[in-house]
Amino acid sequence: MTVPLKKIDEYRWEIPKSYKSGMRVPGLVFASEESLPKLQADQALEQVANVAHLPGIVKYSLAMPDIHWGYGFPIGGVAATDPEEGGVISPGGVGYDINCGVRLVKTSLKEEDLRPVLRELVGALFSQIPCGVGESGNIRLSRKEAEKVIREGARWAVSRGLGIQEDLETTEAGGALEGADPELVSERAYERGANQLGTLGSGNHFLEVQVIDQILDASLAGALGLEKGQVTVMIHSGSRGFGYQICEDSLDLSRKSLSKYKIDVPDIQLACAPVKSPEGQHYLGAMRAAANYAWANRQCLMALTREVFEKFFKRSFRDLGMDLIYDVAHNIAKFERFKIDGKEKTLCVHRKGATRAFAAGHPELPESYRKIGQPVIVPGDMGRNSYLLIGTARAMEETFGTSCHGAGRAMSRTQAAKAARGRSIQKELEQKGIVVMARGRRGIDEEQPAAYKDVNEVVRVMDESGVAKKVVRMRPLGVIKG
Repeated sequence: MTVPLKKIDEYRWEIPKSYKSGMRVPGLVFASEESLPKLQADQALEQVANVAHLPGIVKYSLAMPDIHWGYGFPIGGVAATDPEEGGVISPGGVGYDINCGVRLVKTSLKEEDLRPVLRELVGALFSQIPCGVGESGNIRLSRKEAEKVIREGARWAVSRGLGIQEDLETTEAGGALEGADPELVSERAYERGANQLGTLGSGNHFLEVQVIDQILDASLAGALGLEKGQVTVMIHSGSRGFGYQICEDSLDLSRKSLSKYKIDVPDIQLACAPVKSPEGQHYLGAMRAAANYAWANRQCLMALTREVFEKFFKRSFRDLGMDLIYDVAHNIAKFERFKIDGKEKTLCVHRKGATRAFAAGHPELPESYRKIGQPVIVPGDMGRNSYLLIGTARAMEETFGTSCHGAGRAMSRTQAAKAARGRSIQKELEQKGIVVMARGRRGIDEEQPAAYKDVNEVVRVMDESGVAKKVVRMRPLGVIKG
């Protein structure tokens, strides 16, 4: 069945409340007209309508232009609920990889500095940074130490010499959410997280060495210390098996909450509990534990990256200008203040495959970004490019301060692997000057460029709709994957 879409303007489309009985709010989809046929072929728009049934949801069930089918919520889905009006929290609105996110590191290096040694550098990163399914790192956590990671997040890593104070200032939420509760984490989650700190993982996770090939806003780029030809490093990872297990544990509790609180949703994957209920508070405490683990993980991965660059170029990371531009989460639920019908309210904002995009002046931003707005990091794919954008006032008004989180999948992993038969994706990328190293061929095949939408089109929708402003574009030079 085709989901009805009412055109609001060039990039906004409404799914009317009348589409499905029980929808409490309309759906609002950000997309270009050219992308609509593929969107209609997916189940993602149906999921946008399903999310609109959640108790306490306000304004809209939102979808970013990188939307595709996911568990419960579509990936690229955003929903805010009002705890004072029976608003719920749903594990499906956060996802299995809790606080999967990305950080962008700038350097003082230029492309010409890397080209002669690119393969050796990528090889050094690949040998030193654990990546792949089940790969463990060199950091071993006792139960006591794991509980510290849960409470302190990235601060734990910095306190052990794996970073500097300035890193925390340019990390969303300072690298830790208050209210993480180690007592709410299962033994199985502790087991899975004991040796995965400082590891990249598999799937769409990566570490990419890039070069800025386009300056799209000279003023904003200058404020961020970015220029054409400059080398950057992008790190994409999350809470690994630790967060996955916490989600798995939480889903069972949320399913039981449906009958207890007489909540009716059209899809069991939208199982949820009122924010103010014991079950809702249980999930929040456990989810925050996973979120803090993820921030510690990315902080450790950046420390390992700096170490590799230091050894390779025989200069300190400070001398190499390896400063963190920003770290953003894109699978998380947080409490934030927004105006609804003229009244300021504290809402529970679910971002599932979506990136926070706060505007200039927001009190949660570090002083260095208060005048320009929050950096929004949008990875593309291994063969094209990625972007850095800045959040806007329009985002605060329309999307609960949210932008897209990437290009968004255009093929399933199975479809991508099938499409790669008889080809070498690795060689195809090398012909473009991109060095890729991974634990196995299938990981590269599943993540080939054709498996993703064109990030240039996705970002164009965000930029021209006024949700986030383009600053610079980065082109991949070398990639390591699981």
